[in-house]
Amino acid sequence: MRQIILDTETTGLSTSEKHRIIEIGCVEMFNRRFTGKTFHVYLQPDRPIDEGAVQVHGITSEFLADKPRFAEKAQELMEFLQGAELVIHNASFDVGFLNYELSLLAHNPWQYVETQCSILDTLALARQMNPGQKASLDALCKRYGIDNTHRQFHGALLDAQLLAEVYLAMTGGQVSFLGGEEHDNKVQQAAEIRRISAERPRLPVIAPNEEELSAHAQRLAAIEKSSGGKCLWLALDNKVEQ
Repeated sequence: MRQIILDTETTGLSTSEKHRIIEIGCVEMFNRRFTGKTFHVYLQPDRPIDEGAVQVHGITSEFLADKPRFAEKAQELMEFLQGAELVIHNASFDVGFLNYELSLLAHNPWQYVETQCSILDTLALARQMNPGQKASLDALCKRYGIDNTHRQFHGALLDAQLLAEVYLAMTGGQVSFLGGEEHDNKVQQAAEIRRISAERPRLPVIAPNEEELSAHAQRLAAIEKSSGGKCLWLALDNKVEQ
């Protein structure tokens, strides 16, 4: 499965007030492993940024003055997202802004993000897994032991990377950002067999008594009966005796 963990930063909270995307960050995973491929861009929104938004992400109009517009990056972005499952925290927000940006294009062959990708909302997933508990990205980092001490401001690529680690922890365990051969070698080294010293004392062998042997035989007979003659233990015993 190809997944793209995606985050955006914007000039404000609502497209109904014509707010725009100013940063997009994406991290690619394939079969729950990081491929090393990312998509990251800052965008000129052609409108002021709300002061409250600047306090959240620290991105200013002056910084964005020479950056490309969404229309210049739309093709590259949509090709990167094409056919993937998007993993987004509070997906309705980011997808809503992406669809708004697409709607402003003079030529939009993609229509909506949902027609190009499937979408998984980690906010909804977190609330389902832990009802009544905080489900912000910072709260999830703390819950799953993800280091986010370097996150002084929200940033699309940084938040996508943190969300990727949170998502993996939420859904069955983390995978190293290293990926590839280096990661495989480390896993192999960690799993190497540790040899037992030949000087180690022999383990005692405790033989079953008659009562235990009788109980064991009765148990196997019951399994043989309930399985219609398919008790593997008895079959192995018979094979050994033959």
